[in-house]
Amino acid sequence: MQHYWFGDVDVEGCRIASRNPEDLARRVASLHTDMDSFEPIDWRTAQACGLVGDRGEYLRMLREVCTISARQKIAASYQGKDVELLQMVRMLDELDDVINLLHERAVEWYQVSTPSFSRKYRSLPARKMIGVIRKNSGGGLRRVADEIDRLAGLRSGLMREVSDRADEVLPNCSALIGGLVAARLASRAGGLEALAKMPGSTIQVLGSERALFSHLRSGSPSPKHGIIFQHRRVHNAPKEVRGRVARVLAGKLGIAARIDYYRGAADPEFIAGAQARIDEAGMME
Repeated sequence: MQHYWFGDVDVEGCRIASRNPEDLARRVASLHTDMDSFEPIDWRTAQACGLVGDRGEYLRMLREVCTISARQKIAASYQGKDVELLQMVRMLDELDDVINLLHERAVEWYQVSTPSFSRKYRSLPARKMIGVIRKNSGGGLRRVADEIDRLAGLRSGLMREVSDRADEVLPNCSALIGGLVAARLASRAGGLEALAKMPGSTIQVLGSERALFSHLRSGSPSPKHGIIFQHRRVHNAPKEVRGRVARVLAGKLGIAARIDYYRGAADPEFIAGAQARIDEAGMME
């Protein structure tokens, strides 16, 4: 017996599943077809079953079923517990880009408007540099500096919210690398489900796509870490063992992501064991 979107067909005939497009859309979502034994059909089979009268009616019904099915999938995708977190991370990344660009332009403006400007100011942290501009400037430049400072405060608040939200959505990943880095990993992966299905080797270099493509094109050294380098366990590790720490951490993150996706709750026993293994990987031999 062959199962199609509109019904079931075998040597004895055809049985229509339903004439309701919504019911047929739910049927489409539940079908699991073995392509080795699948036999393609044309619209005449549906006509012979009595579902439609001609090809035009077949195409109209098929289009309606596909449209309903697509809407159902979109609605389901927005019900995921990580959907809001991904949007928060992307907004945070946009804020970073805007703040960095405005800071760069403000410094260049200050440089041309202040003859006493010295290159030493460029080594100041961004927040202090904006403070210098606010103190010594007026007019439009002062207002721009005020706005940059306000955006920086907004960014700090959003970072805390992202971290808190990640602790809820990614409790095990957050316990290993912190909420902010865990959220960035999930965002780059495309969601918690995608992250949970990734092998540790992919998680290890997630976020280092440019270096990876450069390695593939020109033979430059392959990247040993991506986003996970932001975590202290990796960037504070001695250079000789940094790659090993990144590899072990990525492997444990792969397991943590699966626990987060399928269980949705912290596993203290796993977290303790994973942290001990990561600390062991960071020890010099």
